[in-house]
Amino acid sequence: MTQSKKNKPPKLYVLERRDFQELLTALSADGYQLIGPTLREGAVTYAEITAVEDLPIGYTDDQEKGTYRLHQAREPRLFGCGPGPHSWKKYLFPARMRLWQAQRSNGGFTVQADAHTPDKLALIGVRACELQAIAIQDRVFTGGAYVDPAYQAQRENTFIVAVNCGRANKTCFCTSMHTGPKAVSGYDLALTEVYTPEQHYFLIESGSPSGDEVLHALPTRPAAVDEVEAGEAIIAATSAQMERSLETKGLKDLLYASYDHQRWDAVAARCLACGNCTMVCPTCFCTTVEDVTDLSGDTAERWRKWDSCFTMEFSYIVGGSIRSTAKARYRQWLTHKLATWVDQFGTMGCVGCGRCITWCPVGIDITEEVREIQTTSVAPTAAVTERKRKRENT
Repeated sequence: MTQSKKNKPPKLYVLERRDFQELLTALSADGYQLIGPTLREGAVTYAEITAVEDLPIGYTDDQEKGTYRLHQAREPRLFGCGPGPHSWKKYLFPARMRLWQAQRSNGGFTVQADAHTPDKLALIGVRACELQAIAIQDRVFTGGAYVDPAYQAQRENTFIVAVNCGRANKTCFCTSMHTGPKAVSGYDLALTEVYTPEQHYFLIESGSPSGDEVLHALPTRPAAVDEVEAGEAIIAATSAQMERSLETKGLKDLLYASYDHQRWDAVAARCLACGNCTMVCPTCFCTTVEDVTDLSGDTAERWRKWDSCFTMEFSYIVGGSIRSTAKARYRQWLTHKLATWVDQFGTMGCVGCGRCITWCPVGIDITEEVREIQTTSVAPTAAVTERKRKRENT
């Protein structure tokens, strides 16, 4: 698993664009299956790659509320596109996973748990916000008393190549969440792509002993001062491009005190309860369990599958669903992301990637919804805050 270096200034090297394939070759030689951004069905998706040509070279994207468009750019950047509809969690926390299989024998069943042997994966092009999303899921699945062994095994067999963002989409707000646009931890190698008409190179730094080994195998040279400054200028410009923001100070208590806010009715009138926001979110981890049998009845299996708090069945208990309306389900989702998640895991469940805004078919914007509640609510008292917190958690 990635180990970040702390209290030590990064040492930057230059990897020329013409040598980028050497990075992929070195990782493949170490036995890693390469996963990176590719172009599939009009969007950037993460899939297996083997060569630099598999990347979306020369493409960029435009994202807004309920809108996603790819188009060719004039600059042949390798990582000119922002995150698409899929997140890296599908490789660390699969959408479907068999837990066990049972076979009928001698009048009973023999149950065999699945071993879940992890693949050796190298994730290429992980953005800073996505690194923080992975760190959040690390806390969820490995940070408590109960550890998910399949998740832990896959994390320990995953090499991460991060890419600092060279541009911000209109739905991004990672600066508000302090999760980007620069990768600061959680990577093995981190890249900053620098392109001008005269030169095209990557600033590269290591964040782990595994990263050191790969870095030393590449045809790099130490970065010059002007090259380091060029990389810093790109990241600063990306930060300045952020058009959206989300004020997090005091937000947890405010949401606990806003259980009956009129804004929930307004957003519910638009929300389709389709679950798109939870499916594209890089931190959501709700699941359900499904038992299946074959037609003979001799084989039974139990599968874990992604689920969403927007489905009626997710909150079903004896007597019916406890969140039977779109209002209740949207309120649960947003309040969990930005309030109860903090109490559970010590961090918010949002990293500001903007996917939920881009891929909402009716253009619901989490930053707008929060801002509306903030500007029309009275600051909560401690007693009201505690009462609302308990009510939301029941």
